[in-house]
Amino acid sequence: MIPDSAWRIRSLLNPDGEIELSLTEEPVPQPGPDEVLIRVQAAPINPSDLGQLFAAADPGSFRQSGTDDRPVVRAPVSKHILEALAPRVNVPMGAGNEGAGYVVAAGDSSAAREMLGHVVASFAGNMYAQYRCVPVAQCMPLPAGVTAAQGASCFVNPMTVLGILETTRLEGHAALVQTAAASNLGQMLNRVCMEDGRDLVSVVRSEDQERLLRAQGARHVCNSSQPSFDHDLLKAIATTNATICFDAVGGGDLAGRILAAMERAQAQKASGYSLYGTAIHKQVYIYGALDTTPTTLRRDYGASWSIAGWLLPQFLQKIGPDAVRRLQQRIIGGLQTTFASQYRKEISLAEALRVGEIAIYARRSTGGKYLINPQRTS
Repeated sequence: MIPDSAWRIRSLLNPDGEIELSLTEEPVPQPGPDEVLIRVQAAPINPSDLGQLFAAADPGSFRQSGTDDRPVVRAPVSKHILEALAPRVNVPMGAGNEGAGYVVAAGDSSAAREMLGHVVASFAGNMYAQYRCVPVAQCMPLPAGVTAAQGASCFVNPMTVLGILETTRLEGHAALVQTAAASNLGQMLNRVCMEDGRDLVSVVRSEDQERLLRAQGARHVCNSSQPSFDHDLLKAIATTNATICFDAVGGGDLAGRILAAMERAQAQKASGYSLYGTAIHKQVYIYGALDTTPTTLRRDYGASWSIAGWLLPQFLQKIGPDAVRRLQQRIIGGLQTTFASQYRKEISLAEALRVGEIAIYARRSTGGKYLINPQRTS
């Protein structure tokens, strides 16, 4: 039976410079002709979700009030962030880019009616809610035997991985470099590259992460915490001929060091010296912000290079719906293998707003991915 009202997480940026996270009870919507109503059972917490939730507030600064069942957490937002986020001040917002659950009601269209009773995944956003009404076009029916928890992460990380490889292919690069390579996404990218026979250089920041990837078959793993990192990076890039990097770190000098290694690797093969460096184009795409400090560039990699942002929705719009469907079909076929996600913990909506849990999942540490089950009681 569908209730009249249900709970969801709300994020509100107040004009006094404070972000407030709370649970709100709202009427359960009725689906339109081409919509379905999902009883959400699983929604992952991805790094991209944290920006929507926290508005760049320091997770360590949250203060909790309210009750265990109805917690409210608040944290200050810095002045320059508040100015940048002016359009969302006083605008209540949901969160959760993706999730999965049962279709319990549907509109009148045949496409909507066909999904009744099925487990579907959706990338419509605002999935940290007990019920979510979404367009049919933003749903993917899951194969028989695939649970909501297994399908909840079938969009953001898998589509990013395939988008990274499509970008590498379309721009004509033979091999690629990835940073934060021991993350859930990084491990997935390693598996797909192994399947496709694509050379990959994986940058990690600890010995444990290096061992983890090597145990999974990664061949070229470089540990940025080691004194030999720049030498190891140059050797791996020269061996693979990698000329494109997808950087989830963003800040600091890592992107510049990777560009420099690419330039030196190309210079080893050059027939002569040029004041402007080698003619081979070197590309870094920054798609994450694990390090929020400024990106530092030393400009020791010639003149043929570029750094740009990379965002999944823009990429998908660029390649068009037919290509997107092709990528989705590959993901659906590998949800329990290549594109499987592992979770550290399953929590309720209320538990997601407790400062103790926030302190853990906001670290974005390897093996620390959380899954929200909106139907779970605290």
